[in-house]
Amino acid sequence: MGQTVRGVVAAGHPQTAEAGAEMLRRGGNAFDAVVAAALTACVTESVLTSLAGGGFLLAHTATGEDRLFDFFSQTPGRKEIDFSLDFYPIEANFGDVIQEFHIGLGSMAVPGTLAGLLHGHRRLGRLPLAAVIEPAVHWARAGIEVTPFQAYCFQVLQPILTATPATRAMYAPQGPLLQAGDMLRFSQFADTLAYLAKNQGQALYQGELAEQIARDCATQGGYLTRADLSRYRVIERSPLRVTYRGNTLLSNPPPSSGGTLIAFSLKLLAQAEMAATDYTGPGHLALLTAAMGLTNAARRDGYDANLYQRDITDWFLGEAHLASYYQAFGDVVNKWGSTTHISVLDAEGNAASLTGSNGEGAAYVIPGTDIMINNMLGEEDLNPHGFHQWHPNRRISSMMAPSMVLQEGQPRLVLGSGGSNRIRTAILQVMSNVLDFDMDLETAVTAPRVHWERGVFHLEPGIDRAVLEATSLLRDVQPVWWQRPNMFFGGVHTVARLDDGTIIGMGDPRRGGAVAYS
Repeated sequence: MGQTVRGVVAAGHPQTAEAGAEMLRRGGNAFDAVVAAALTACVTESVLTSLAGGGFLLAHTATGEDRLFDFFSQTPGRKEIDFSLDFYPIEANFGDVIQEFHIGLGSMAVPGTLAGLLHGHRRLGRLPLAAVIEPAVHWARAGIEVTPFQAYCFQVLQPILTATPATRAMYAPQGPLLQAGDMLRFSQFADTLAYLAKNQGQALYQGELAEQIARDCATQGGYLTRADLSRYRVIERSPLRVTYRGNTLLSNPPPSSGGTLIAFSLKLLAQAEMAATDYTGPGHLALLTAAMGLTNAARRDGYDANLYQRDITDWFLGEAHLASYYQAFGDVVNKWGSTTHISVLDAEGNAASLTGSNGEGAAYVIPGTDIMINNMLGEEDLNPHGFHQWHPNRRISSMMAPSMVLQEGQPRLVLGSGGSNRIRTAILQVMSNVLDFDMDLETAVTAPRVHWERGVFHLEPGIDRAVLEATSLLRDVQPVWWQRPNMFFGGVHTVARLDDGTIIGMGDPRRGGAVAYS
């Protein structure tokens, strides 16, 4: 329900959202709110994000400045190690599908989250940093009650959360994994965060924590060195900007892939009268499937191979390159990732869209900190050319796509998602639901989703199976009919400004979403 408020925060946990809303009550802006929420999420959504992960913040200021803060993970500076690499597979069981990930010290890329949050706060925040870290420090010390969604995540990631004594101490302190209703406390994290805030993160990138990480990698089979950590920098970029049905989409530019691939899909969908189709019927699903499939083909055939060319966006989204895909789409017309997202709008006109991830976590915890480092080098989705084929000292290309839709220069939608390769299809569908089908925000977020990839078509409940099976749509794909909505299909936590200026929010229930008003 809309309210006249200082602002709205949509996130993946009630206390994550409330941490942001509290900053607005104290006179902070959307950027104070998003940083406070992201720090708190390292406690409340700790299996999805971490200070030693990576992410992106898309910022739109009340004065009209649009900036993308890239603090995603960086590849190490060298591939050679003197002994066996600590890198091994585990299976995450979502219930209806099993996904393989790789963990260990050899899966760790240079972390960027801490540097990014501190940088974003320095650039755009208003409140003292000591105030912004308060909610995260409080909940780390006081503890949070494990929600059913968190307990489900713990079960999915059980092979990681019980892999080492340090992870067991965090998530299975009495032996079995924590269950819904149990208390989760990270007292070491509270002390570490307060310390890191005082020294502006130097301990992690140049001080004793950096030394500890480098020493453990050198003796236990990881790539990271002191030099890798000390040279890490946050990069400010101009957001990707495209138009769709009279609106302006802002999203994550290259070298990350998600924003550009969403833009590619939207250019295809713009060729069709989406609103004229039945949302859950075969016509609409055929258009979505075609857009997803052609975007996957375009990524495979040209995007990844040309990713680090300076003109990749102009070329990839150019009409000449799109021509053959338009034709293929016209034929149709005529006939895990562990990630979390935070969206904020404030009454001043500032908007923040932040997506952060720890991968699934490498199962290595920096001693004495309760901070698990990412496993970005062990994510198949982030390594499309194969593991250990990465180029040294380069930003990893991510599917994360914190996004905004502007109408006449003002934020209309602020959204993003977790979900690995499903990030872009989840955002695409919510965006289309609002812009093409004029759905209200709750309906747009909770509507059943689909995801097409590698010949497999995943479908959530709410889509008429009998109707689809009577058509040719499923003829050349392997359908997976999910029994209930699932975090596999992302978590699109969204805020919106209505035509009358009212600000509303919606947390995606697939990932424990929550909204807090200030």
